[in-house]
Amino acid sequence: MKLQYLLTSLFGPLAAALTIAEINGNQYLSSYNGKNVTDVEGLVTAVGSSGFYLRSTKPDRSSVTSEGLYVFGRTAVSKVAVGDIVTLDGLVEEYRSNNDYIYLTEITSPRNIVVKSSDNEFKPKVIGKDTPQPPRKHFSKLDDGDIFGVPNAESRISEVNPKLQPNTYGLDFWESLSGELVTVRGAYAISRPNNYGDFWVRGDWKVSGLNRHGGLTMLDRGITDHVDANPEAITIGSPLDGSKNADDTKLGDYIGEITGVVTYAFGFYRILPLTATKPQKRSDAEHPAVSFTSKGSCKGISVADYNTENLNPQSTHLPLVIEQIVTKLRTPDLIFLQEVQDNSGATNDGVVSANLTLAALADGIEAASGIEYAWTEVDPVNNKDGGQPGGNIRTAFLYRPDVVELVKPNAGASDAANEVLDGPTLKYNPGRIDPANAAWDDSRKPLVAMWKPVKGTQKPFFTVNVHFGSKGGSTSIHGDPRTPVNKGVEKRTQQAQVTADFIAQILEKDRKAHIIAAGDFNEFAQVAPIRTFVKQSGLVDLDDAAKIPETERYTYLFDSNCQALDHMFISKELRHGVKYEHLHINTWQDTAGEVSDHDPSVALFDMC
Repeated sequence: MKLQYLLTSLFGPLAAALTIAEINGNQYLSSYNGKNVTDVEGLVTAVGSSGFYLRSTKPDRSSVTSEGLYVFGRTAVSKVAVGDIVTLDGLVEEYRSNNDYIYLTEITSPRNIVVKSSDNEFKPKVIGKDTPQPPRKHFSKLDDGDIFGVPNAESRISEVNPKLQPNTYGLDFWESLSGELVTVRGAYAISRPNNYGDFWVRGDWKVSGLNRHGGLTMLDRGITDHVDANPEAITIGSPLDGSKNADDTKLGDYIGEITGVVTYAFGFYRILPLTATKPQKRSDAEHPAVSFTSKGSCKGISVADYNTENLNPQSTHLPLVIEQIVTKLRTPDLIFLQEVQDNSGATNDGVVSANLTLAALADGIEAASGIEYAWTEVDPVNNKDGGQPGGNIRTAFLYRPDVVELVKPNAGASDAANEVLDGPTLKYNPGRIDPANAAWDDSRKPLVAMWKPVKGTQKPFFTVNVHFGSKGGSTSIHGDPRTPVNKGVEKRTQQAQVTADFIAQILEKDRKAHIIAAGDFNEFAQVAPIRTFVKQSGLVDLDDAAKIPETERYTYLFDSNCQALDHMFISKELRHGVKYEHLHINTWQDTAGEVSDHDPSVALFDMC
């Protein structure tokens, strides 16, 4: 009795001879959290620098409870080897390095490690064969069917501690394998590696959203109007043997078989491979040029949209942007540009003019193609539009004056609110939409302009160039808050309302007006800001009008998803005969070959 009291005082409550499945339990958080356990038996399946992984020798045959467990303890690593069956005592703990992460169940302070036998044979569990198929629709029951539903963060996994349903929910599936040694067969890369070599893959299991290049596109599930963000994907993390994953992996590369342990770290479930991975077969990085060009008149006006990622006269990627516009976009008549910085770039010196930035771009295109470009924009107020401090990013129009021209140019000031006048026409051309509205605090104000073709009809058309507020500060799609925090979604919804109301005013005065709204909306088509914009503006999504396959609707690569942050919306009068292509000239590249973090898109309109 005295001995048990002494042990309890030193190590806390004791739980003797539990199996690994019992420690893990059928929920996210172990019911033994904070308790000491004794005589835990397991087979060592993998060893890392800070601990090792055990597999139960007494499995319960349930797919809900993981038979794997991480033992954290640097000094204990030297006491075991892969293939050992050991018993040990230790403290069950739930660990996370950030309050927005999911907890990882582990045993810490391991002691009394006894090697019972060595060189035991074992096999990894093959995902989708020895386990259920990874779920393809939902991440968590707590998302209530919509991973981007608002309001965000209505609940937390750590507070609800839901029972695992690995056949239904993606996060539950990976949690049910936490600590287990697994094999992914037929793995394809669906992202580039980050700075630490981590990248996402899909295995040979069933997936949704598979696009032609081998990636997974974020989809609208149609019936529920909610987003399918591909919970079946998994991150490949740092190899356990200290080697490095290849740094030139890219979308669509074939990796082959990957064996490692499932864990959770840095906001995501991941597999830590036993050794480094590298592509076994490379995907094609070169996307063809747009298949159509301008007809030089109202019969075929080519219009492009491109976020050029902090472009300034000193940008090392400026010559590459020029080359892309000439060879891939094939010198469109009108280009919606975003992230055009001022003449001094990110130097915070009070400069706001971007005339040298745009001149360098236009002059470079002319030197490469012989085609002259002009531009129009409105300078922002210094450091009031977000982006890099001092950079003063803004939207701008680059255009071919031999094909399109501004109607009665009359640029507004930075703080001047544009208005729709009878005609319809604009008070300022170009001008900014309601720049004093709080919706635009630390964000880009939309730039609206009125044009007409040089040849053919004199009917004008209107363009609205947007760059909505950033998603910076969002929580992980694998994070503790459910739904995940989609940072700035409320502000983007307000921005969508303000922009849509302005467009609706044009259509009120002329229901047959030609209108194009395009740019970096920083939001997905299935989420509240874009749904609001479409409903209130009266415009239609050009992806729909041009019948672009849903899996090919992407302009951006983030984590596991090919996704569309950049959109083009048009008035119904422009739908007839429209052509539209997304040029994946950046998303298909490896890190070194990427020019911008966005893909451009090009459309062809009959304006007659």
